[in-house]
Amino acid sequence: MRNWPHHNASHGQVWHIAGPMILTNLTVPLLGIVDTAVVGHLDEPYHMGAVSIGAAIFGIVFWGFGFLRMGTTGITAQAYGQNDNGELRAILARALSIALALSLLLLLLQAPIAWMAFQVIQGSDLVEQHGRIYFDIRIWSAPATLMNYVLLGWFLGMQNARAPLYILISINLLNMLLDMLFVIRWDYGAGGVALASVLTEYLGVGFALWLAKRQLAAHPGDVSLILIFDKHKLKKLLSINSDIFIRNLCLMFTLAFFAAQGARFGDLVLAANAILFNMYTFMAYALDGFSHAAEALVGKAIGSRQWRVFLDIVKAAAFWAFITSLLIAGLYYFAGYPIITVMSDIEAVRATALAYLPWLVILPLISVWAFLLDGIYVGATRTREMRNAMLLSTVLIFLPAWYLLLPMGNHGLWLALILFLVSRAASMLVLLKPVIQRSGFNFRS
Repeated sequence: MRNWPHHNASHGQVWHIAGPMILTNLTVPLLGIVDTAVVGHLDEPYHMGAVSIGAAIFGIVFWGFGFLRMGTTGITAQAYGQNDNGELRAILARALSIALALSLLLLLLQAPIAWMAFQVIQGSDLVEQHGRIYFDIRIWSAPATLMNYVLLGWFLGMQNARAPLYILISINLLNMLLDMLFVIRWDYGAGGVALASVLTEYLGVGFALWLAKRQLAAHPGDVSLILIFDKHKLKKLLSINSDIFIRNLCLMFTLAFFAAQGARFGDLVLAANAILFNMYTFMAYALDGFSHAAEALVGKAIGSRQWRVFLDIVKAAAFWAFITSLLIAGLYYFAGYPIITVMSDIEAVRATALAYLPWLVILPLISVWAFLLDGIYVGATRTREMRNAMLLSTVLIFLPAWYLLLPMGNHGLWLALILFLVSRAASMLVLLKPVIQRSGFNFRS
């Protein structure tokens, strides 16, 4: 059993993981900003359009495989709590094998994926031409990207939140340098941006594997092909991943539906919603740090069968997540308009965004519970219940609420999103006790 500190140190344990993960999460949008800024200095605007379309396509495609990260964290944390060093190795090899198989499928299907993507996201002839150049290069990053998802989840399960931070910072810094070399110095255009991303993803996965080897050296153990491809454990991992995949599809649909319906209210509302949604994304990245901490620490507590430790971790994570949500809500209440003015010079857009700003003040206080409970469920590897909660919230709450609130216009759209988040949190809270019981806890310990 891994040594645990006294329960008063649970707050420190939460911040030990949440702090680096918040910083890690906030690096995610940085790469897109750098790519856009680099091509934004080229003479022809179609380069920016091509990179924007290409990045959007891969943002959707790769985000759909985010289950590789979430699905790896909980089972790794539980094995870590059990001191099962052989299984720690097997989980990593098992998950990497799945990532490589899925990336091979993506490479084999790249032609139909490109055709469908460019049918949905259309631009001018030049934008599409250079967007396809971007796509044809960037698709070859799939093996490295999916492997990086697995490695980031594995490190988190190993209670190591610094490794993901080091990996993503290294990837982003190197990407910036290669962007400037390929695009500004050698004038490769959109293809140069894609090539920089491919090279940095592979160098990043090499760095991550080196860090994993160093970490495993501190936890000696044996592994075999029989253990790696154990039928029952492989089936469990695939089941976890498929549950999270369905959950992610529901979330993706909800956010895409939100954006599409907002566009129906005109260009001003569309622009205002885009600004506000950037603020929402920042909030989500910050609060997700506590969700990640819950994934790692709850998984470890379940693996070591320590009920009181589990309670201390959940209480500490909930406390700091709520405090952070209050700070973000206060930031948006007092500084929301200055933030909006930084993102747009158009007075009509500013005024429209300001009219809907109160929803952004409310959202952190509502979202925090859904995000935190996601982390608890992932750590407990009770992904079926999490999937069901998301399905219920999408189909039975969000969509009906949107149509019933349609007379309220864009206010109704934001309220439907609030109700969706409330439903996610409430349904997972109702299911929490049986989830804990099915996790095998001895409640008297």
